Amino acid sequence: MLIPLGFLGQGYKVLSSFGHIRDLPEDELGVDIEKDFKPKYIVPPKSKKVIRALKSEVQKAKTTILATDEDREGEAIAWHLSQALDLKKPERIVFHEITKS
Repeated sequence: MLIPLGFLGQGYKVLSSFGHIRDLPEDELGVDIEKDFKPKYIVPPKSKKVIRALKSEVQKAKTTILATDEDREGEAIAWHLSQALDLKKPERIVFHEITKS
């Protein structure tokens, strides 16, 4: 979903992941015990379309900036996005508050 933010100026596009895009499976143990407890992440059906759309836009971009909250949830969302979108060198900013002035 494109979010219009006129104050950024031309050349920027802001898109949303709508929160978490990957999770651990509900029907099995979420880690592989034989592989040093490596997590078994899955992409929920609702996130597949979002990931496809974001991948398409990332491929067109010179730079990708991941902007989420500074808490652990925001950090997790940014990390999962960088993994799912196969970002080599994403830039990162954090939000403390977004208010219209």
